Amino acid sequence: MVPPGTRARILAVVGTRPEAIKMASVVEEIRTRADEAELRLVLTGQHTTLVDQALETFQLVPDYDLDIMREDQSLYDVAHGCLDGLHRVVQDFSPHALLVQGDTATVCFGALVGYFDQVLVGHVEAGLRSHDKWAPFPEEVFRRVADVVSDWYFAPTTGAASRLRAEGVQSERIHVTGNTVVDALLRVAEDIGEPKDPVLREALAGNHRLVLLTAHRRESFGTPLAEVFAAVRQLADARDDLVVVYPVHPNRSVREPATELLSGHPRIRLTSPFTYPDLVAALMGSTLVLTDSGGIQEEAPTFGTPVLVLREVTERPEGISAGVAELVGTNGERILERALAVMDGDWTAPITNPYGDGRAGGRIADILLADLTGVPRTTEDLA
Repeated sequence: MVPPGTRARILAVVGTRPEAIKMASVVEEIRTRADEAELRLVLTGQHTTLVDQALETFQLVPDYDLDIMREDQSLYDVAHGCLDGLHRVVQDFSPHALLVQGDTATVCFGALVGYFDQVLVGHVEAGLRSHDKWAPFPEEVFRRVADVVSDWYFAPTTGAASRLRAEGVQSERIHVTGNTVVDALLRVAEDIGEPKDPVLREALAGNHRLVLLTAHRRESFGTPLAEVFAAVRQLADARDDLVVVYPVHPNRSVREPATELLSGHPRIRLTSPFTYPDLVAALMGSTLVLTDSGGIQEEAPTFGTPVLVLREVTERPEGISAGVAELVGTNGERILERALAVMDGDWTAPITNPYGDGRAGGRIADILLADLTGVPRTTEDLA
């Protein structure tokens, strides 16, 4: 707890677009309580253009920008940049608490900097597990490392909280808050306008049913991704009443096979990565989503949009259990079979989202400030 009459100093760390989206409501909620806390936001620069779009959407201006991204950077490059840069920021700001979100390199090394400098660490979206250190790679290990050194565990679901307790985390350190992505999604959906991306705008305005494809996971590079793309092309061949829109990740290992295997088809549209509002518009307007993204597994259920998960395992089993998502892996025959079935009406999942109620950011801010300053909590955990 900070000394009486002292504002708590909180450092929020983000490095990628998903982190910025999911940290936005936490940053905003803490900043509304400026008499109790000073929050500074640091951007590592693990992503550049993609994260800038998210920051602009939520009107977040970093107080520090480490600008670590380099062409063809390796995990070693990211590790060095994060550890060195964040240590300098911590030395400058002397925070009482450091917040990280999710399972990226920025999260892992940000949590380690907090630990090395003996700063309390809060992990937003704690407790996700696939129980396979190679899938997703390297995120499964990154989030485990972050949870080893954390002091606050902001679990998005009761399942995530149970996994943390099973690993020996003390119950009083675990708080079920819901997932902050639902906060972001609902806020953007309220004000949704016409998409900026011309490819998406044309697809939503046409008479075809929209299939949204997103695929970028490292463990799918090579043959698995090629098989996914082959199945998508077969899907477009088999149904002339649909159009597939694929905002292609800029990574060369994704961009090059996508161009080779999917371009030139009359009902497959390749485009640049969407802004977050355009992604929300796509999720709202899609008949089917094919994705290996963790975030989209959490977002699409709000709109009742069927999700086929292009992964062998998922750290988000709640959607599978609730019937709002289905694991199909990267086997082309399986993907095509289930996609055709969904397009033909084989999907009866209710419109429900097991990942939260849109108030996670407020709960997290409330918990932090109560623990740091002693002010009474005004919210309760979800469970």
